[in-house]
Amino acid sequence: MAQDREDEGWIMQRRRGNQEKLSYRLKQYWPAYLLLLPVVLWYVIFCYAPMGGLVIAFKKYSVIKGIWNSPWVGLKNFERLFGSAAFMRSIQNTLVFSGLNFVFGFPLPIIFAILLNEMPGIRYKKIVQTVSYLPHFISWSVAGGLVYMLLSPSTGAIAAVVRVLGGTPQNYIGISRYFRPIVVVSDIWKSLGWSAIIYIAAISSVDEQLYEAALIDGAGRFARIWHVTLPGIRGIISIQLILTVGKILNVSFGQIFVLISDLTLDVGETIDYYVYRVGLGSTNNMSLATASGMFKSIIGLMLIVLTNYASRKLTDGEGIW
Repeated sequence: MAQDREDEGWIMQRRRGNQEKLSYRLKQYWPAYLLLLPVVLWYVIFCYAPMGGLVIAFKKYSVIKGIWNSPWVGLKNFERLFGSAAFMRSIQNTLVFSGLNFVFGFPLPIIFAILLNEMPGIRYKKIVQTVSYLPHFISWSVAGGLVYMLLSPSTGAIAAVVRVLGGTPQNYIGISRYFRPIVVVSDIWKSLGWSAIIYIAAISSVDEQLYEAALIDGAGRFARIWHVTLPGIRGIISIQLILTVGKILNVSFGQIFVLISDLTLDVGETIDYYVYRVGLGSTNNMSLATASGMFKSIIGLMLIVLTNYASRKLTDGEGIW
């Protein structure tokens, strides 16, 4: 009994200490917490509050009756969802796009950041970096127009090259077998420079003495990259890997919306586009669209947890949490 009372006293003392530390931090750093407040409010209002609408996935939603007065249907929306050939096709297309983006899009920013780091001359390095991340600030409505202009069978640059080589230009963006490569390449072009920024920052924080020591030991440029640069940014790579895997079912809706057409719907419709088409298109079935969006979110959460666990096991405890 005495031991139990001592344990309870120690726990209460620790709680009071934590409360005092929290109050001290709030008083000491209140300007920083005040700057953080708008971000917290944004997440609460636009990310957490709308989660109450997930109940639509378990109802036969009616705009007239509203969310709470619509009748319950249980898991019928999910049964209908997984029985839909269009939804299963959208999952397949999403996984294909995500797989291609992961294989080509994930390592390229790392390689690009390393190449920039190895470039001689700060001036040229800054010019290349600036030019590379400018496409990130272009909306997909504009970027999609550039893609259409580039691939135009009559006036596009690709068509001109094909004619010079003796070929016949085609409407490449309207042909199923070309649509996926076009989406992947255009996404890499738009995001490469911006995605490389975090790796460039991580490389700049690697201790220069490690490079000097490797140089003294006779390590060449590639050996220094392999044994110094990559281990130095391993933590950032693991975190980015976790976030990328967690977003494996997220393919840019804006990009697909701008580039897709009825000719490429069979290979281009992703889960997000399916949600849009079913929820706001001709069927106007909000319950089915909510169920598909909820399914995607649950799978994404599971992937983040599993990838974080694997990352901590493989990288000596480095992960998001």
